[in-house]
Amino acid sequence: MAQIRIEFDPAQSAAYRSAGWWNDEVLGDWLARNASVHGQRLALRLGEQRWTHAQLRDGVARLANALQHLGVKRGEVVAVQLPNIPQFIFAYLAIAAIGAVMQTVHMAYRGADIEALLKHGGAVAVICMGDTADLATASTYLAMQPRLPALRQVIVAGDGVPPGALGLAGLAAPEPASMPPTNLKGSEAFLLLYTSGTTSSPKGVPHAYQDFLANARLSAEALAVSCDDTLLSAAPFTHLYGLFTVNLALASGAAIALLPVFSPPAFAEAIRVLRPSIGFTAPAHIAACMNGGLFDGLDLSCFRYVQISGSAVPPALGRALEPLLGAGRVMQLWGMTELQAGAYTRLGDALAVRTETTGRASPGTELRIVDAAGLELPVGEEGELQMRGPSLFQGYLDNQEATHDAFAADGWFRSGDLATLDVNGNLRLTGRVKDLINRGGVKFNPADVEALLQKHAAVAEVAVAPIPDAVLGERACCFVVVRPGLSLDFSAMQRHLADAGLSKFKWPERLEIVAAMPLTPTRKIIKARLVQDLLRRA
Repeated sequence: MAQIRIEFDPAQSAAYRSAGWWNDEVLGDWLARNASVHGQRLALRLGEQRWTHAQLRDGVARLANALQHLGVKRGEVVAVQLPNIPQFIFAYLAIAAIGAVMQTVHMAYRGADIEALLKHGGAVAVICMGDTADLATASTYLAMQPRLPALRQVIVAGDGVPPGALGLAGLAAPEPASMPPTNLKGSEAFLLLYTSGTTSSPKGVPHAYQDFLANARLSAEALAVSCDDTLLSAAPFTHLYGLFTVNLALASGAAIALLPVFSPPAFAEAIRVLRPSIGFTAPAHIAACMNGGLFDGLDLSCFRYVQISGSAVPPALGRALEPLLGAGRVMQLWGMTELQAGAYTRLGDALAVRTETTGRASPGTELRIVDAAGLELPVGEEGELQMRGPSLFQGYLDNQEATHDAFAADGWFRSGDLATLDVNGNLRLTGRVKDLINRGGVKFNPADVEALLQKHAAVAEVAVAPIPDAVLGERACCFVVVRPGLSLDFSAMQRHLADAGLSKFKWPERLEIVAAMPLTPTRKIIKARLVQDLLRRA
């Protein structure tokens, strides 16, 4: 059976180890330390259910032994499609404990997407729900088995275990168990993530312990996360951002407050009941709660800070949220599947830095801005954001072409983001390279158009994307979700942009009203799908 292995450059590895970025720490080390040092302190909480660090460690040991008994071997892939529930945390740590690799599958994915990911990753087992609201999940996986020869086991968390599948609860023996001895190294793969696919097909991104664990350990210190904190993620753990919060908690001994699936009411209720000290959200999460009045009268003073990430954060959103936090602060973060947390603001930063930028590079990370020719640009000039550092992946799984395209000739990773850096190294994201609209050779970034249109009273959500044009190559199309009870037409859109003083060459030539935006699991708008749906209807 194929196993995930990652090749590292020996000279680079030596340099990162010498600098103190990398060591041979693995998740099991953090789990054991937390059980020893913080054994009776809270590790997980879901509503009124609680698990201490000692209970977490014991449950992980029992599940790890069960997976090993099922024949899961070191380096093999186990797929996990679960919401943010305790079983996800136990599975994550148990898979790592036996030296296997966890492949995450977003809850929103269905048959064809799931099958393609499992075939590409070569998963030998999957841990999933029995059923979800619109899918007989476990039965769907069982039906795929004849087409996925590597897939040996379908393991179900919770009820609804169909014939041919195994129940997760019945696998682990009730008595205490010792952690399986594995003698793992930091250079071994433990995680297989997939890019969000907002501009192209998802790509497999394998990571070693030393990549992500070093980033989480150093970031926990830079972000002042301690064992006294309780972390709440609105983002799914199957995505890099949500999983980063888990790694931060494990690195620091903090507690994880669980919100299984985000909805504005559920998020507000989790804050009321769980009283987290740090929140991890995306702009869409915060906007949905504020627009729906969910924060009105809700005591948000439990938060030391709320981290906002996943897409560009409108400064007005952060400035509106911070007064609601009492003494708490709004923070920002930029990260990618390929590198985890690349930059973030710090608690000591001024309000303008925390609401208008994503802060400075994470420890060990280097950032630069380059022009189309790959030449580094001066402070303040917009170009493509590139990075290098100890958390960066080594290449896409079985995709040499994509790996080659992702790296500049001198080894810097091409993020695909447009950005600027100020004199203090604070990063300001301005758009995506592939979002640039090229109208007859004149290129412009639609981000400022979107920001202006977002201020229109009738606009709930907006995205400006390029559509093909026979004469000019591309034209700009504006996609809008209109607020209930209001309306927007093309003339009103033009008047709004004219009143704002936007240069006319940036005005969209077309307006499309849509019922809802297609979103990734972390609520990024998938512009490519908007365009595809429009062209399909044409």
